[in-house]
Amino acid sequence: MAFQIGQRVTGHITGIQPYGAFVSLGGHRQGLIHISECHCGYVKDIHDYLAVNQEVDVVILDIDEFTGKISLSLRCLEHVDFNQETLPHQHRHYWTNHRINIGFKPIADRLSGWKAEASRRLDQEKVSS
Repeated sequence: MAFQIGQRVTGHITGIQPYGAFVSLGGHRQGLIHISECHCGYVKDIHDYLAVNQEVDVVILDIDEFTGKISLSLRCLEHVDFNQETLPHQHRHYWTNHRINIGFKPIADRLSGWKAEASRRLDQEKVSS
């Protein structure tokens, strides 16, 4: 079966660790539900929500293209329409606040200081060599 991000799939819990649960997705494919993706809010003990051999419906959050590791979520299904087979992909990661439009200005402002510091370090290494 070909998997895609946002797809809703069914699997069985094969193992539980303090950081998450391993889910068999059929064949030789396996995914991980990280503890933060078990339930909305704080999860003190993953065993309160999941058990080995439990059948679970999960959403595929990510598929690592190099390792093939599949990240899964139960949390995504807590407030969705269960008639959808594939959920819209909404994962967005912002390195800065997307409401503040400052671009690369902070880097540009510090660049001359970083260059001067690197130059001093190189000079010190030459002297000590």
